[in-house]
Amino acid sequence: MLDGMDPLSMFAAETPSLSHSSSTGDLGRKRREKEEEEEVVGADFEPWSSKRGEILARFTTTEKLSINLFMGSDKGKAPSPGSSAVSEKVRTRLEELDDLEEGSQRELLNLSQQDYANRIEELNQSLKEAWASDQKVKALKIVIQCSKLLSDTSVIQFYPSKFVLITDILDTFGRLVYDRIWTMCSDPQPLPDSFTADDVNDTAKETCLNWFFKIASIRELIPRLYVETAILKCNCFLTKSGIQETLPRLTAMIRGIGDPLVAVYARAYLCRVGMEVAPHLKDSLNRNFFDLLGTFRQIHGDSVQNQLVLQRVEIPEYLTLYSPAIHWILQCVAYRAPEVLLTEMMDRCKKLGNNALLLNSVMWAFRAEFVAARATDFIGMIKDCDEAGFPKHLLFGSLGRSLACADPPESERLPILNEAWKVVTKIRSPQDYISCAEIWAEFTCRHFTKREVNTVLADIIRHMTPDRAFEDAYPQLQSVIRKILTYFHDFSVLFSMERFLPFLDMFQKDSVRVEVCRSIMEVFIKHQLEPTRDPVILNALLHVCKTMHDSVNALTLEDEKRSLALLINGFIHMVSFGRDFEQQLSFCVEARATFCNLEPVLVQLIHTVNQLAMETRRVMRGSHSRKTAAFVRACAAYSFITIPSLSSIFCRLSLYLLSGQVALANQCLSQADSFLKAAVSLLPEVPRSISVEGKLRSSENFLLDFINNFLATLLVVPDHPEHGVLYLVRGLLNMVQDYTWEDSSDAKVKVYISAMPLLAAMSQETYLYSIPKVDSNETLYGGDPKFIAEINKLCETLIGQVVDHLKVLGRDEQNVRRQGALAFSLFGCLLAHGDLRNNKLNQLAVNLWNLSHKHGNCDTRTSVRTLEYIKHQAKQPDMTHISDMVQRLALQSRT
Repeated sequence: MLDGMDPLSMFAAETPSLSHSSSTGDLGRKRREKEEEEEVVGADFEPWSSKRGEILARFTTTEKLSINLFMGSDKGKAPSPGSSAVSEKVRTRLEELDDLEEGSQRELLNLSQQDYANRIEELNQSLKEAWASDQKVKALKIVIQCSKLLSDTSVIQFYPSKFVLITDILDTFGRLVYDRIWTMCSDPQPLPDSFTADDVNDTAKETCLNWFFKIASIRELIPRLYVETAILKCNCFLTKSGIQETLPRLTAMIRGIGDPLVAVYARAYLCRVGMEVAPHLKDSLNRNFFDLLGTFRQIHGDSVQNQLVLQRVEIPEYLTLYSPAIHWILQCVAYRAPEVLLTEMMDRCKKLGNNALLLNSVMWAFRAEFVAARATDFIGMIKDCDEAGFPKHLLFGSLGRSLACADPPESERLPILNEAWKVVTKIRSPQDYISCAEIWAEFTCRHFTKREVNTVLADIIRHMTPDRAFEDAYPQLQSVIRKILTYFHDFSVLFSMERFLPFLDMFQKDSVRVEVCRSIMEVFIKHQLEPTRDPVILNALLHVCKTMHDSVNALTLEDEKRSLALLINGFIHMVSFGRDFEQQLSFCVEARATFCNLEPVLVQLIHTVNQLAMETRRVMRGSHSRKTAAFVRACAAYSFITIPSLSSIFCRLSLYLLSGQVALANQCLSQADSFLKAAVSLLPEVPRSISVEGKLRSSENFLLDFINNFLATLLVVPDHPEHGVLYLVRGLLNMVQDYTWEDSSDAKVKVYISAMPLLAAMSQETYLYSIPKVDSNETLYGGDPKFIAEINKLCETLIGQVVDHLKVLGRDEQNVRRQGALAFSLFGCLLAHGDLRNNKLNQLAVNLWNLSHKHGNCDTRTSVRTLEYIKHQAKQPDMTHISDMVQRLALQSRT
């Protein structure tokens, strides 16, 4: 460009010839192809798309913006008579481009930032619509006009966001042009993915050249540069080395941009496109970086300073505008770069001296391992920087980010921390302070002990407490807590830090405080492998759990309550005082008072106390001393007091029964009696339907399961001397009798049938099971005839009730299936538990069998197997009454 040639002539001179390369060229090409295969951008390269949103959110303005829009000119120009078709075509293109730059303009003024973004998006849509309607020149006009906006720095704070918005349009244009030429190449057959320029047909090549000629005709440097960069990838349709030859030329063109901010973003765009289309061509990336170093003195030049004075922008704020572009350029240059190149770049930065902006970007973009290994050198460079231009705490923040990902040499770690913290602790702005302290907190936790971490926490508290500055820094403070929890899993060490709990006290917003407490409990439950009795841990975690519990109110969702209860239960489960059972019970008493609003926690505490009573029994091997007997009674009292506070009725029923069984196992007969009576008296309150997973379900099956479990327990429960024979059994059956069952329900009769095996077991001289050191009714009554008579009388009553129900069912044909099922169930009960030598009972059994098979609704397989069992029993000695009964039992087909 220095020899006076215009861009179009220069581009035409570079037009590829169609002659074949020499053999030397072939060898060079093969070598380059191999390098390209090896150098591909991988997943470890952070893409531009991940930075886009952050830039738009960070660089905002409240000032009014303006857009100069080209509205087009439809003036027609008559062709000169004697001109050839080719020259006419060229003239038409040139006139269109003249029209493009000289057409009418419309300036949109007083736009807000959002309006500006909306207008740019509208232009993007207009570009797509123009292209779709085959108005290629109009599309190019839109792109050129948008590119011109990048030379405008009138609202300088917004420039990075403007760059992001407008390069989106350029990307769209580049994609449309490339796809258009690719489509032309795919006729008649598609191009292979790894195509060469030789595979491209002449029509596509001519179209591609036309686009480059049009762009080379643009008069202004910035739109010409940006638009050609946008279609850089199209060079591959012309020559194999097209991109390689174009990149240095575009890099050199950027030297003609006078504004250093505009120039650095132009370099960033060129590097971005270069990494997308030719990541193996590192030379142009490096050249862009070294050119960038040469332009830094412009930042402090008069023209920039005058502009900043005019816009009332301070130097530190102005320098941050460069960060996204320089970060990106350095990221591209440093990606998989050899150590030698990185060292050379670092040395060049040192020679520049006092360039904090560049140093900051170097620490952001270079590999963390490279920075960590030279952390001491970077600290020296930071010290040499001038505080006025770029705050040192930002530099130490960038260094801290690298050291959080890679470890510096062990001998240098303490000096590094000391040097960094000297700067951090002097930061006056609380927001700037906590942003930097948060980063270095991880370095401290990663490499040092609780002493250093405690010092850091004390310093944070000292800075953030005045004027309640912590209220604006909850995310950063939460981050500090997360980092501490990541590296400190020994909670005895964690809570022995004097400043840890005062640090937690800074979280005074309820939602944030609960979130922090949750994170602490999650780490405790995950990493605490052994139960603990450490008073430091217990007191601290009780405080943490109480904070979570106290956040529960009437508006708290059930899922949230369940989640909090799960964490608190995890804590309770990990508390163990070993053989000091009384201390364990005292802890449960305190926990009950602390967590009274979370029902699942109360349930867990009841289970814990019951387990404590059984553990006491195991230690004493079933023989309690006066002291342990009093202790297990205290455990029973704890459960008896706590259970009524639960709202779930089935939860209360099951816990009454479980606690009664525990009391019985510990020979606490009166306590067991109280639990079982409480359960019986609660039965009438059971609702007919309950909510299960948000849906109403009948409670019948739950109630039947409970009653069957309850009946099994009653076998070993001795009668109370003051309440008569079988008073608990009678009380249960009376409650069942009085309960309001559903009209079409057989549940009551099923309970009666279930009670008969219990009564049969109670009539035996020796019970099927018993509890050590507890005298059941077998011992109390010793097979007394009056006791047996009471059992028989009760059985007759139950059988009568069942038979009456069967008669009622028989009156309606719709109920014959239910009748058959109940009849067969009672038959099985009599067969297993009844004395069939009694003629009346024997005849009843036969009648029940016949009734169950009367309508053919009985399961044939079950009937056959039952009959085979009866025949087998009939062959046993003294079973003549069974063999007689078999003769009267017949299988009836469904027909």
